[in-house]
Amino acid sequence: MSISSSLYSGISGLNTNGNAMSVIGNNIANTNTIGFKSSRTVFSDLLSANIAGSGGNSQVGRGTGLSTVDNIFAQGTFESTTSNTDLAIEGEGMFVVREPGNTTQYYTRAGAFRFDGDGYLVNPEGFRVQGRSFNASGELSAGDASDVRVNINSAIPANMTANMALTTNLDANSAEVSGPFDIDDPTTYNYASSTTVYDSLGNTHLLTTYFSRVPAVAPAAHTWQYNVVDENNAVVATEVLNYDTNGEQSGGTGTTTISGLDWGNGTATQDIVFTLNTTQYANDSQVLSQDQDGYGPGSLMKISIDETGTVTANYSNGERIRVSQIVLAKFANFNGLVKQGQNLFSATDAAGPPRIGVPGPELGNLFTNALEQSTVDLAAEFVKMITTQRGFQANSRVITTTDEMLGELINLKR
Repeated sequence: MSISSSLYSGISGLNTNGNAMSVIGNNIANTNTIGFKSSRTVFSDLLSANIAGSGGNSQVGRGTGLSTVDNIFAQGTFESTTSNTDLAIEGEGMFVVREPGNTTQYYTRAGAFRFDGDGYLVNPEGFRVQGRSFNASGELSAGDASDVRVNINSAIPANMTANMALTTNLDANSAEVSGPFDIDDPTTYNYASSTTVYDSLGNTHLLTTYFSRVPAVAPAAHTWQYNVVDENNAVVATEVLNYDTNGEQSGGTGTTTISGLDWGNGTATQDIVFTLNTTQYANDSQVLSQDQDGYGPGSLMKISIDETGTVTANYSNGERIRVSQIVLAKFANFNGLVKQGQNLFSATDAAGPPRIGVPGPELGNLFTNALEQSTVDLAAEFVKMITTQRGFQANSRVITTTDEMLGELINLKR
């Protein structure tokens, strides 16, 4: 090998350490970048030259080169925030986002999301977060993920009550009533409970259930009769319930359909399936729980995201409607991802196909009101900066020393 070959070895060292310093500088510049994953440079030696000597062939290196720049996908620490749409991932998963008008998917760990004017959940650059939507029955739809969107510009209509349920205990020590049920005669019933129901326009109405202990009907040990009365004091449903000696219901279906309710004022005729879950114990008569599935119209009050990634719209009528569930993606080889700027990565064949699903132990757990901080370790970066600087200086000395040697060679002519 000639003396000048050492010049090129020194130049390779300058180039490689210069690139390493660029990586270090980029890491330090992104110390406060949300979801940033730090990088490292990996050097490799160049192909050596064979030199014949008295002891046989030997190899002399020709310098160094940049083998690869690895992204370190380590878990970052969390920063608490006041925004419910800020999300952080604990685990390996990544958020999936898409640019409007483009089907290409990108992946990110930066969860600083917000809802735009059209109701889409987006990152600061306007890329739309992907999720799986819920259908009208509240079940998660099958199929590919789509844009997470809440209709923020319209109210939800009223929902007419179709089902009503009461869970009630009837006092076993109640006296039997005398005479048939008469709403105007309190001696003909022992207990009453009212339930608010909704008509097709969202107006509220009261249905009151009156319970009367009547003489036992064999073979039952105890018998009660209930009458459902509307707000016009008309009986719209009646049934007899029988109980055994343990106070458990032993006769009567406990379910009836209240048919043909007509509230007037242009509302639809209404049928309500009424379910009674009753016991007869020696406790005060009381309603343990009551439920009905109707509600009035409501306007959007706020949008919330929970730790499962479920996006819920909260309305002024108290309804909470699940809209979508955010999905996460995982790759077999994360180092196969390519940085695209704006905290985004794109997939390549080297990364393998993404495994996309809802948050959980495999893909990662979500934390709300939190953001993942950069994984850059400033102390480590400064140490790398020192060693890289020294490497650069040492290679520059190789060049200057080789230059002096070449000068001495040229001076041999004098």
